[in-house]
Amino acid sequence: MKTKVDPETCIGCGLCPSIAPDIYEMGDDGKAFAKEPEVSPSQEDAAQEAADGCPVDAIEIE
Repeated sequence: MKTKVDPETCIGCGLCPSIAPDIYEMGDDGKAFAKEPEVSPSQEDAAQEAADGCPVDAIEIE
């Protein structure tokens, strides 16, 4: 599974790093980003939960 955050869509609410801190982090610009594009199998549920919870659908999952 791969994930990324669209910086143009992200509003910086901080939900994704609160749900999946091993996957997502807030940048200096106040926007979230994926620490690594590849998500380990053990973290896939957390990545999906963060994507589902994103209020502006900024998280992409492949």
